[in-house]
Parts: sequence; structure tokens; C-alpha cells
Amino acid sequence: MEGLEVLNVEQVWHPLKLFGIDSELVALSIPTIINTWIVLAVLTALILLFRFVMYKSTIATFLVHSFVNSFVELSVQSLGVFNYHHFVFVFSIFVFILFCNWIALIPFVEEPTKNINTTLALGCISFFYKEFYAIKTHGIMAYFKEFFHPFFVMFPLNVISHFSKIISISFRLFGNIFGGSIITQIYTSAISLSFFTELFGLLTGLNFLVLSFFILFEGLIQAFVFTMLTLTYLAIAVQSEEEGALE
Repeated sequence: MEGLEVLNVEQVWHPLKLFGIDSELVALSIPTIINTWIVLAVLTALILLFRFVMYKSTIATFLVHSFVNSFVELSVQSLGVFNYHHFVFVFSIFVFILFCNWIALIPFVEEPTKNINTTLALGCISFFYKEFYAIKTHGIMAYFKEFFHPFFVMFPLNVISHFSKIISISFRLFGNIFGGSIITQIYTSAISLSFFTELFGLLTGLNFLVLSFFILFEGLIQAFVFTMLTLTYLAIAVQSEEEGALE
């Protein structure tokens, strides 16, 4: 279909090519990097704006407080207690993924999360954060002991199950955002075939409906799902043996 560039090869950069390493595993997608920096720029501008707004009693101040407090309550419900470091991490993950999904509302900008490397990186960050605090909470010996539970022969399966969490949360986010992006581009290409189809989509509100569902709604849901899975895995990882026995 004319105008549909979903399957086009992305422009990539091989930073280690000078050393004779040109593997795709170390290749960087230039459009994804640019789009990610656009997300960071937008977030920085909003943070500075909200920092100024917070000193005034406005509706925006109330909305920001309510938004942050909802995540504080969510963190407490999942972890049992409020932990500032865990709250900041989970909240940052949610906001970053949300804006990565919503940045497609800006013309000529695409979601960084439609690239598997971005979602895998987020999955690895979430995974290793959880592992660090699991070791910090229970100790290195108790951490490795879990891999042999309940029998020694279960070690390979426990290792696979452990690291599969990275694939689970990464591919779920990637699949949904990439699929929504394809559908949105197909729809955009279809209505751009003539002036009448574009006018029909505008007057009937079909354009707004498609963008609202596949960018706003789906972007919000997928950011929330990724965050909740991260928070759930973290809560299980730092759970004490006494709490586990009570459950």
C-alpha cells in the first residue's frame, strides 16, 4: 500500500564498526534514538512546568497531586509499606513508557516502544532492579537457594522461569504498541487516498476514535500493565519469608 512504511528497513548505526564488529545485536536504530530523546525533552519541559505550577493553587496542582498519590497508594498496597526508592522507580517507569506510547500524537514522531530493543531494555531495567533488591533483602545465599526449590533437579526450570519474565513483559509491550502502530498507519494510508475519505474521517470523528483507542487508550493500558507487572514481581522478590508463610 502506498505510503505504508511499516516494513521498511530502519536506518541503523553501527558504533563498533570501526573495531570490525557490525553485528545487528549492537546496531542502534537512529529513528528510535531520536524519538526517545524527543520523549525526554517533552518530559523535561513538563517537569519544569509542573515545578512552577506546584507553587500555585490551581486545578493542575490538584491533578498532579492526585496522580502522584494514586501511585503512592498503589505502591503501598502492593509492597505493604511505602518505600520511596521503589515508588520513584515504578512511577518513573510508568511515566516514561506512557509518554513513549503517546508521543505518536506529535506529527512525524513514532513510539520508541514499537522497537523491540526499547522494550527489552525496559524489561532488563525492571528485572535487574528487582534482582538487586531481592539480593539486598534476603542475602546472596537465600537468593540462590530459591533456584533449587523445591528440588535440586528443578534448577534449570527455575532459571528459565526466572529470566523469562524479561521476555514476558518486554514482548507484551512491544507486540501491543507495534500492532497498534501498524493498524494506525494502515488506517492513515487508507483515508489519505482521496479528499473525500479524509473529510469523512474528520467529520464522522473516526480519526479521533482511532487515535484515541490505539494511541491514548492502548498506550495508557500497556504502560499500566508493564508497571503493575514490575511492581508485582518486585513485591514478590522483597517479600519476607514470614509474610510468605502467612499467605
